[in-house]
Amino acid sequence: NGWAVLSFLLPELLGAWHTNSSQQQVLRGWRLVGNLAHPLVFHPSPPPPCPPFRRTPKFDQADTHTAFAYVPFCLPAERVFASLPQVERGVSKIIGGDPKGNNFLYTNGKCVIIRNIDNPAIADIYTEHAHQVVVAKYAPSGFYIASGDVSGKLRIWDTTQKEHLLKYEYQPFAGKIKDIAWTEDSKRIAVVGEGREKFGAVFLWDTGSSVGEVTGHNKVINSVDIKQTRPYRLATASDDNCAAFFEGPPFKFKFTIGDHSRFVNCVRFSPDGNKFATASADGQIYIYDGKTGEKVCALGGSKAHDGGIYAISWSPDSSHLLSASGDKTAKVWDVGANSVVNTFNMGPNVLDQQLGCLWQKDHLISVSLSGYINYLDKNNPNKPLRVIKGHSKSIQCLTVHKNDGKSYIYSGSHDGHINYWDSETGENDSFAGKGHTNQVSRMTVDETDQLVSCSMDDTVRYTNLIQRDYSGQSVIKLDIQPKCVAVGPGGYAVVVCIGQIVLMKNQKKCFTIDDPGYEPEVVAVHPSGGTAAVGGADGNVRLYSIQGTTLKHEEKLLEAKGPVTDLAYSHDGAFLAVCDASKVVTVFSVADGYSEYNVFYGHHAKIVCIAWSPDNEHFASGGMDMMVYVWTLSDPETRVKIQGN
Repeated sequence: NGWAVLSFLLPELLGAWHTNSSQQQVLRGWRLVGNLAHPLVFHPSPPPPCPPFRRTPKFDQADTHTAFAYVPFCLPAERVFASLPQVERGVSKIIGGDPKGNNFLYTNGKCVIIRNIDNPAIADIYTEHAHQVVVAKYAPSGFYIASGDVSGKLRIWDTTQKEHLLKYEYQPFAGKIKDIAWTEDSKRIAVVGEGREKFGAVFLWDTGSSVGEVTGHNKVINSVDIKQTRPYRLATASDDNCAAFFEGPPFKFKFTIGDHSRFVNCVRFSPDGNKFATASADGQIYIYDGKTGEKVCALGGSKAHDGGIYAISWSPDSSHLLSASGDKTAKVWDVGANSVVNTFNMGPNVLDQQLGCLWQKDHLISVSLSGYINYLDKNNPNKPLRVIKGHSKSIQCLTVHKNDGKSYIYSGSHDGHINYWDSETGENDSFAGKGHTNQVSRMTVDETDQLVSCSMDDTVRYTNLIQRDYSGQSVIKLDIQPKCVAVGPGGYAVVVCIGQIVLMKNQKKCFTIDDPGYEPEVVAVHPSGGTAAVGGADGNVRLYSIQGTTLKHEEKLLEAKGPVTDLAYSHDGAFLAVCDASKVVTVFSVADGYSEYNVFYGHHAKIVCIAWSPDNEHFASGGMDMMVYVWTLSDPETRVKIQGN
């Protein structure tokens, strides 16, 4: 249901599109005419590139049976508001560094997120994995990135082009890939994880030919690293409480390191290759000679942290080490002096546990269990220089609101968090205080600038968008879990729950329809405030008139082509657009007694959201086919196509 989040944002985007005369000229000048086998793109002048039609076959002039005609205008993405890392309690989160020092990498779901380290609002996303991605690492050359997923697929792809073309794909073993390491010449790759028959592999990047064996462990290997100077050495860290040391290439097991008493979570060689460090759930960090593997010392004596250590990262000059721990601290160590230089106290909450870290140039970064990315300040250990916020779980709903001339995007996620984003800069923050405790299902803004949100925690919340602070007095507890909420003038709100419809006025329940005889799914209130349209799982839309503190069911029944998934009135109230699970949008004319005005086909999967342009002439639909279509009300064959990712 990822495209559901676009529904409320699209009016803002469509308004910008509609007022751009140059884009309208492109829209008028492009048209695709074709049949199911031979589409053809033609144009009066050389067109700009349009990715969805880049590989279009030639049109057979003898075949004149056209099946469709539509506009192949591509609405480009202006900005990417990146997600946070996907994190799990008790599991290390690897943050990949950029050899050129410009970017850093992490993963979330099936995506690899690339962010500029100086300006994290600049982001790019790689989305070609079919399964959840666990780790991504730059090649030392900086020209390629290797990323591994839970199925054991390793993809090596280009960083120099926006398309991130795939170079090679390998399956070193069947199971989750947990870490990746390159040799300094970018020619060999080591991969470790949860294989069924083996826990690691090392091979040539361009042929997949083996250049050694990763053995010596009897449990999952969590981490791997390769010495970046010759002679090469390789080290691994495992759930069997051991690290292992290898010489090569070809890499051969040399000996096991058994100094730790619990899971070894991370191993990293210093940039100069003289040392490597291991970090464990036992709270200890050991330093070893990078060439021989002999133990040098235990950082901090008996224990480096009071909790498990999940990640370590060396300073560029190899003199210091950054560590991240479940004790809610990160530390900087002077390795030569075996002493702590800085202790960063990240907070008192469980979500302040530190699961990942990176030292790149002058930037010290850590990742919290909350998913927040912290830029650490060596001059003020108790307060980060900045904290990058956002969502680490899937976004379920969006809405847009203007404040002091600025447009802000409000997003609600699966874990109950609500964030607000500056639509121009991407800067974002979360609401203060305690909010929803479960998935935010729908949000909208009422006439008093209150954000009205409903959640699977069985509540509707009103949150002031000036203060952006949750208030306990503005929470309405419902008897049944809500699915959707819509607001109208006069303080009205209509909430659709499981088997129930609730009317609220001035933040209080005033009328309830129990067991309406069908399963209500979504609701929209006419801009005049007099009518609420409720879409049902039975494929029908029912109209209710709002009369004081009651809802009266009207006899009019509107038929969609399948179970209704969303509906929206145009801003002038003249039309009602209804989308359904049968991949169809049906528009009804309000002035003509809700008669069917037009039907729109094009999606290849269930449509989940719909939104109107401010001009009331265009609307957009988003579907499970990862597509958004912008439609022209009077011409169903004219549409703009936006491909997700």
